[in-house]
Amino acid sequence: MTSYDLIIVGGGIGGSALATVMARAGRSVLLLEQSLTYQDRVRGEWIAPWGVDEVRQVGLYDLLLGAGGHHLSRHVTFDEGRDPAAAEAEALPLNIFRPGVPGPLCIGHPKHCQTLFDAAGAAGAETLRGVTVTEAVGGAAPHVTFEVGGETRTATARLLVGADGRTSQVREAAGIALHQDKPHHWFAGLLVEGAEGWRDDLQAIGTEGDFGFLAFPQGGGKVRVYGGYALDEARRFKGDDGPRRFLDAFAVSCSPENRHLVAGRPAGPLFSYINADSWTDEPFAQGVVLVGDAAGWNDPIIGLGLSITYRDVRIVSDILTAGDDWSTRAFAPFAEERAERMRRLRFAASLQAAIDMEFGDAARARRHSYYDRGAVDPSLKMHGIAVMAGPEMAPPEIFTEDHRARVLGAQA
Repeated sequence: MTSYDLIIVGGGIGGSALATVMARAGRSVLLLEQSLTYQDRVRGEWIAPWGVDEVRQVGLYDLLLGAGGHHLSRHVTFDEGRDPAAAEAEALPLNIFRPGVPGPLCIGHPKHCQTLFDAAGAAGAETLRGVTVTEAVGGAAPHVTFEVGGETRTATARLLVGADGRTSQVREAAGIALHQDKPHHWFAGLLVEGAEGWRDDLQAIGTEGDFGFLAFPQGGGKVRVYGGYALDEARRFKGDDGPRRFLDAFAVSCSPENRHLVAGRPAGPLFSYINADSWTDEPFAQGVVLVGDAAGWNDPIIGLGLSITYRDVRIVSDILTAGDDWSTRAFAPFAEERAERMRRLRFAASLQAAIDMEFGDAARARRHSYYDRGAVDPSLKMHGIAVMAGPEMAPPEIFTEDHRARVLGAQA
């Protein structure tokens, strides 16, 4: 075929998920992926409970479970000056945020991508790997020119979908502006193997000294770990021994369990990047719609990249299967919902970063004050509801400067 209902550029999680859903709905789909093999990109391995709901709604939950996905059931917040045993005794159960959802769902990123890409092909989509897109054009006659297997091809479609990540070629071709806020800290991630002592059901976050950490078990002794550090330390973990020094930074007294991480071995690359949020005002143009990171992304401090992507897939696929109106007018509700969703999550992430990824005496005192006051006034922790249960589940007043002042102990 050279003409399709949809051409999807980017065969990662968002693109392959949308291709699967639309092919199952009987639409003709061309899915183009640049890579020949999915690599560890230090992202996309944790789905929040509200994201798990989105996965279920698009009919992909059983597929991910069958591919090795597993749920986490407990969350512990560690911190310098807090007794680790007390922190563990206050572990948060993770089955309380969405009815019928046991907790966040974890699955390795390369396996996740391959599972969905294969599912798209099985559903009837034409799937191509090793593709170089040389031209992507929206407008009244969307089309893509690409090279694959030594040949140049041009295909047309009713709609071109950009699912091609943060540096989206489709977004740029469509002239859709990307906004970005100021970075707050560095964030680095690494997959660790040989950490069998870390419990498979436990996710954790903590701050000690000049380092903030997060850990999400992937099963089989593998744990995805993240670390945050100050913006003026760009070279902190550079060099051939960077991954080892990064793991050594997890040796903190506030979380004795971290010894299992330190004893582990790097099982993939160490990537460091600034934490800044990015967003688009309208993730569509004539003949084009964007999903996932191509449409803008959230600070990874709250880990919602996959949840955001799956909601994008669900809303866009609902629009495309509801009728034959695939005009820009049809995507206006998507843009409206996504703009408010990302605004709320941007706010929640900025609060979490101020709490967990700022260092020094003043930051430590503010963090401990927040924990003490939050034990008496749970409303101070309501931004966590937006993270785990969904941004629409927290009251609107949570996403205001007055609330920020309350949380951080400043004067409103």
